[in-house]
Amino acid sequence: MDIDGESQITLTRTIDAHIDDVFAAWTDPALIEQWQADEAELDRFEGGEYKFTTFGDDEDPEDHTVSGEILKFVDNEKLVMSWVHKADEDDGDDLIFVLEIDFKALNEDQTSVTVTERGLAHSDPESRIFSIEAWSAALENLAEVLE
Repeated sequence: MDIDGESQITLTRTIDAHIDDVFAAWTDPALIEQWQADEAELDRFEGGEYKFTTFGDDEDPEDHTVSGEILKFVDNEKLVMSWVHKADEDDGDDLIFVLEIDFKALNEDQTSVTVTERGLAHSDPESRIFSIEAWSAALENLAEVLE
């Protein structure tokens, strides 16, 4: 698959927390449920599987589930996951991409997190903007939980 400018999104955020805590927030289901999903399951090893569910609300009553495989798992360094967002079961419009998260200790109490979403080109500028905004909000939620 060729990766072009419209099929990759990269965001970097500095989190004021130790790298152990930041990595755990991405890989411990109990912590994931504090900032990213309402229900989380995750096998903490390469080849493992995960499933994150966010419950609907008044604005969007439908539950949203993403699932996939852990493609790479390097403690406190890198997490790569296939990311499959199931659309309505009949329409076949599943959103599939690869999520790569890189962790770098800047010092004892700061960690740089780089999230790269790679995959199929976004169908329109609005979907790209939505994805950027969603990952920005997720990183903000992560910072609020850890800082």
